[in-house]
Amino acid sequence: MEHTTNAVFAAANSLVDAFSRHDRERYFSAFSKDATFIFHNLDRPLRNREAYEAEWALWERDGFKVLSCNSSDRNIQMLGSVAIFTHSVETQAEFGGKTITSQERETIVFERQEDGTWLAVHEHLSRAS
Repeated sequence: MEHTTNAVFAAANSLVDAFSRHDRERYFSAFSKDATFIFHNLDRPLRNREAYEAEWALWERDGFKVLSCNSSDRNIQMLGSVAIFTHSVETQAEFGGKTITSQERETIVFERQEDGTWLAVHEHLSRAS
């Protein structure tokens, strides 16, 4: 069980690191093609990775760039071939030349793939109170 938990933490660490570096290619490769996304700053869910990539491109057009992302209060709940990763995130991002810091809570659901890797299949981001 510890080996499996470590593999999920490694997948989560890689995803968060790619996001914090604004490494778009590596970040999106951490998600399955049919992953779903719910973000507090959008008025609708994103039903697959392609929809999120399109939204990200619109944000970039408007000057979006991730400057840093710090993850804390991390937990993993194992449910067979599914793992639920929760954490608190503090993100610094640039929007149209202004730096903004956000405090959020995030749930990322990972699923073990046939080759043994873990891909994110759902992400839910909410404001921290």
